[in-house]
Amino acid sequence: MALRTILVAASGGSASDGAVETACRLAKRVGAHLEGFHVKVDPTQIAMLAADGLGMPVAGDWIDRLIEDADKLAETTKGKFAAAVERNGMSMKATPQAPAPASWHVEIGYAPVLVARRARFFDLAVLGRSERVVDRPHSDTIEETLVLSGRPVLLAPAKPPTAIGHRVALGWNGSAEAVHVMSAALPILEKADAVSAITVGDDAEADPLPLLEYLLAHGISAKHRRVLPVRGVGPGEQLLAEARDLDSDLLVMGAYGHRRWRELLFGGATREIVGTSLLPVLLAH
Repeated sequence: MALRTILVAASGGSASDGAVETACRLAKRVGAHLEGFHVKVDPTQIAMLAADGLGMPVAGDWIDRLIEDADKLAETTKGKFAAAVERNGMSMKATPQAPAPASWHVEIGYAPVLVARRARFFDLAVLGRSERVVDRPHSDTIEETLVLSGRPVLLAPAKPPTAIGHRVALGWNGSAEAVHVMSAALPILEKADAVSAITVGDDAEADPLPLLEYLLAHGISAKHRRVLPVRGVGPGEQLLAEARDLDSDLLVMGAYGHRRWRELLFGGATREIVGTSLLPVLLAH
């Protein structure tokens, strides 16, 4: 198992810089190819929606300005991506020292759908969280990518960590989602200096021994930490606090929760973690 390819959604918005920087640092650490993926708005679709709302055709010069603004944003975002790649000692061109260079790809359309589709052909997708929705644990792009791509998603904070993947906290509750994300994270866990498996409560399915034996078979010597439940404190909050106490630079956990599809991804512990964490969080559905 290896992380050979990583996709980072580079929107150019407030979430973009942290996602790109985090993706660069992780790609360099695991030796993966990194693609910066930017989605330009479709001015035709916007014009049609605007015309429907106004009940009249939209002026052509307004559409031209939309196209011009989209082109400028794409170029600016590409420049920031290239600068981050260079800053992290990577390259946009293949060399003997960098056989898996970074690349840039642009499409036009609706970002949540296009990012999810593109992510299917990468081992990992890195997404950012906008500061303007920092109190919201979800976004359309995050949801669509987790549900439709079939790939793990690394959710990067707006302020990137100085290091990632050296000290990893693995949230463990014995669920299928936890198994899925643990498997997806193996290439990172194998390179980590310290791995801590954290369980909250006394759930029988969260027995850590089989997990520790499985990780050891992959050359990963993990330690187990059990956190006793505290009345009035959610399991997600406790998991995050324990990860911080361990000075972790990455939290790995399954995206699980309640029955409705949005709650399934962003309910319970997942909602608490994603909504408050300043750590990068690796999720899998």
